[in-house]
Amino acid sequence: MDTPFLAPDFEDFPETSEPVWILGKEYNALTEKDDILSDVTSRLWFTYRKNFPPIGGTGPTSDTGWGCMLRCGQMILGEALMRRHLGRDWRWARGQKQREEYISILNAFIDKKDSYYSIHQIAQMGVGEGKPIGQWYGPNTVAQVLKKLAVFDTWSRLVVHVAMDNTVVIEEIKLLCMPWLDVAGACVESEGVGELNGCLEGACALTEEETPLWKPLVLLIPLRLGLSDINEAYIETLKQCFMLPQSLGVIGGKPNSAHYFIGFVGEELIYLDPHTTQPAVEPSEDGQVLDEMYHCQHPPCRMHICELDPSIAAGFFCRTEDEFDDWCMRIRRLSCNRGGLPMFELVDSQPSHMVSVDALNLTPDFSDSDRLERFFDSEDEEFEILSL
Repeated sequence: MDTPFLAPDFEDFPETSEPVWILGKEYNALTEKDDILSDVTSRLWFTYRKNFPPIGGTGPTSDTGWGCMLRCGQMILGEALMRRHLGRDWRWARGQKQREEYISILNAFIDKKDSYYSIHQIAQMGVGEGKPIGQWYGPNTVAQVLKKLAVFDTWSRLVVHVAMDNTVVIEEIKLLCMPWLDVAGACVESEGVGELNGCLEGACALTEEETPLWKPLVLLIPLRLGLSDINEAYIETLKQCFMLPQSLGVIGGKPNSAHYFIGFVGEELIYLDPHTTQPAVEPSEDGQVLDEMYHCQHPPCRMHICELDPSIAAGFFCRTEDEFDDWCMRIRRLSCNRGGLPMFELVDSQPSHMVSVDALNLTPDFSDSDRLERFFDSEDEEFEILSL
């Protein structure tokens, strides 16, 4: 369960010469404060809601007290949809006429059973992950649920991939995002991932009208960055993830209280807080949505990075194969940086028996053949075992 919500005192953004990073964009707080606030306000802000239709017909009509991680999952996926349909530089302004794509994105999150990513869909899909409706989620559980729900979103055609065992497998992702490789068959048996990139000739060639050559990727990586507290060796690497242009931010928070982290300044993380209860929104007959409640219009919340609960999920969006290749290159550069400990491993192809052991031996060994995922979940301090 969530800790009781206390309305925070919203401090003005600090006057500092240190760079401010928001989802891959760098700002100067002394000269670009308005740009910083505009960027933050333009992110989708999902909070607790009340008086929505009962979940499952007879269930809760509010998610206050239990839905904060579900709302953070909506925020990180909402950011991916904004990148997919509107682009990173899109900005929201109160009262402006909105693009149809933006309205369609908002409608996908409206609190009713037939919206793709509604609290109803997330809560009911979570039952299959062992989470009864009304129970608090961990970052991994919400990532698994979003992966399942995205399959039904034929408009966005996203590939949501949850990288387990602290390992991102390049070949696995390329086959998911370019399914024509598997259909054609001629590329799958190649020894090197580099050959996958160039296999667009002959039997593998398909026109864009038949199928997209790359399905936009939402990569979610559940991680455990310590035992009860975040290990300081990961802090610099975590901060660098917010500097990547592909960054979707991080879902996590303090123990049993989830936040959506979108950047940092100095040693403070910048985040959107879902712990505000607002009335449920019903679209008008023409499909328009009263959208002011979906944008945080006060200075963003901040907390010292050492307060972060070690259970998180980092998110990245790669609209094209080139963006994914660029992300891989940047991650490999980070791995060579001695300023911090790598949070996960990037490999070309999956070993026949993948063993998950991170650098501090915080995760037990087990074989991929077990088809089990072990995840040290922060909400109950026990290992949660989920069937894949």
